[in-house]
Amino acid sequence: MKHRLVKTSLMLCLLLMCSIAALAQKKIRVACVGNSITYGYTLPDREVNAYPSKLQKMLGDGYEVGNFGRSSATLLQHGHFPYIQQKEYRDALEFAGDIVVIHLGINDTDPRNWPNYGDEFISDYRALIRSFREVNPSVRIIIARMTPLSDRHPRFESGTRDWHDRIQEAISIVARAEGVQLINFYEPLLPYPYILHDAIHPNVEGAEMLAEIVYRGITGDYGGLSMSPLYTDNMVLQHGRDLTIQGTADAGQKVTVAIAGQKRRAVADTDGRWQVALRPLKAGGPYTLAVSTDRSKLTYRNVLAGEVWLCSGQSNMEFMLCQAATGKQDIPQAECPDIRLFDMKARWRTNAVEWAENTLDSLNHLQYFRPTTWTECTPQTASAFSAVAYYFGRMLQDSLHVPVGLICNAVGGSPTEAWVPRRTLEHEFPAILRNWTSNDFIQPWVRERAAQNVRRSGNRFQRHPYEPCYLFESGILPLQHFPIRGVIWYQGESNAHNIEAHERLFRLLVQGWREYWDDDTLPFYYVQLSSLNRPSWPLFRDSQRRLQASIPHTGMAVSSDVGNPGDVHPTHKLEVGQRLARQALHHTYDQKQIVPSGPMYRAVDFRNGAAYVQFDYADGLRPAHDGDSILTFELAGEDHTFYPARAEVQGHTVQVHSPQVPMPRIVRYGWQPYTRANLVNSDGLPASTFRSDY
Repeated sequence: MKHRLVKTSLMLCLLLMCSIAALAQKKIRVACVGNSITYGYTLPDREVNAYPSKLQKMLGDGYEVGNFGRSSATLLQHGHFPYIQQKEYRDALEFAGDIVVIHLGINDTDPRNWPNYGDEFISDYRALIRSFREVNPSVRIIIARMTPLSDRHPRFESGTRDWHDRIQEAISIVARAEGVQLINFYEPLLPYPYILHDAIHPNVEGAEMLAEIVYRGITGDYGGLSMSPLYTDNMVLQHGRDLTIQGTADAGQKVTVAIAGQKRRAVADTDGRWQVALRPLKAGGPYTLAVSTDRSKLTYRNVLAGEVWLCSGQSNMEFMLCQAATGKQDIPQAECPDIRLFDMKARWRTNAVEWAENTLDSLNHLQYFRPTTWTECTPQTASAFSAVAYYFGRMLQDSLHVPVGLICNAVGGSPTEAWVPRRTLEHEFPAILRNWTSNDFIQPWVRERAAQNVRRSGNRFQRHPYEPCYLFESGILPLQHFPIRGVIWYQGESNAHNIEAHERLFRLLVQGWREYWDDDTLPFYYVQLSSLNRPSWPLFRDSQRRLQASIPHTGMAVSSDVGNPGDVHPTHKLEVGQRLARQALHHTYDQKQIVPSGPMYRAVDFRNGAAYVQFDYADGLRPAHDGDSILTFELAGEDHTFYPARAEVQGHTVQVHSPQVPMPRIVRYGWQPYTRANLVNSDGLPASTFRSDY
């Protein structure tokens, strides 16, 4: 009897141990529910390359990942191919996953679906979620914002783009209503249009990205504490306003931010993002910024609080101090530790060369700018920095007596469209995105130089810095919303062939950057093109003048008096930088005693056979040099034929008349590509090109 009891006890222990071992070995089941993107349609060897297969490899043996994707499936139950009617849905229910990842909605953008049944999307999605909860009440549901649709999609403008946006909003509503985790398949893929080889389906690299997003969503592993590359020793943080510090960390990690006696804490969200709000920092320093979790700590030393400006555009902003006419005398005086420089230089200049294959691959992955750090302004660091930005920052620092931080990411030859966010162009100017290397909206020189640089590429989606959106994606997105006071901009040479397109693009540039920094009043001060023997430039300069009047919180620096008839890169940058600084000091810093601009055309009155032209900033109107006559005014009558005219100052007004035009109807000034226009105000600042009938 005793022997049987011992034997029975041993058997029970063995069974218990086996049960415990079985429980320990039980895998976490992950059901990937979706359409053709989940299934792996168009992928070579999809059993290996579809994102659920890649996810299985990332998660390892402790997980069992099931692919329940069905091509063409709609979330809508009244859609043309409802997912809930497919075998894959029944298989997913039977699988009874511990985690269910859902990516549906792309096919609901079909005109057969959303226009008719869009109102049912939220209720249908919630019903789908509840069905998985019924088979496993403890299931963890993760739903995904949809992958992008490329502008190459044949129905992009006819409805797909807009319905895609509405479905994204609906998915966010579902996540909140059902209390489920929301992951983002959209933003990480958007800057890589080549990934969507057919405008819809991600390629193998895209599938890898999706798997990584899901892996992080499930595990919360975002690689630990990380900050924007702009956070380095010697940086300048914006002072005088509430300051947001943000970064990433593993989901759920507690993050502590400490500076200047302030200590703030945050917890990283399920998407790994965290941010804290600091009270305004007092200008000066040096401070130490410490950002830490219980696993790691980032410490930034010699930090100043001051004014931070982004300096961008093309080659005339890139133009270095050592190249400037006044550089030789000013570089030795550039020792200024209260000015800090963050110089984002390109890895490869867009010279007339063919780039190597490894360069082309790096471009596709947005690896265009060299890594850099904040440095103190010294003769050595200033010499290779933007001359315009340096002179702008120097005048600000001398006037405000606070530290100044300058971020420069200008790229020679770059067109405006390269700096505009993709979503902005998709919605406001999609035509410029299509076949950009043969698109007449884009300057021929820009297209020809890009074609030369990428000639060795066999990739029909090969990227280039001049491509629409590219420099926003490679040069602005990495800034990760680093707080700035404003922007100075010197660009336009690569868009002067199509003035109407530039007027649209410039507005979209300002709008897109203000949306990115979530600041509707972000100051944006720019340089009017200089004098150069190119026929379209007078009209382009006047277009820039009119843009200033139509876009709030912008200002323009005139540079036509320091141009060069045969060189697109005039060397007189001191005047340009200081004129930009005048705009900032007058408008942004409310130093109204500083005149922001030269005479700016306001209105004209035609009477008694003459034009009486009124200007803003018109105190002390005069020719630039004593004894000279005022040059380049012209008049036209009803026939629009212009004749040279004589100009005489009468207080704040200029009287313009010509014996050849007895009844003038139009007046213009500085209307030559390379102009000798010489009207200035008492501060010696030049008047802008203008034409009264535009």
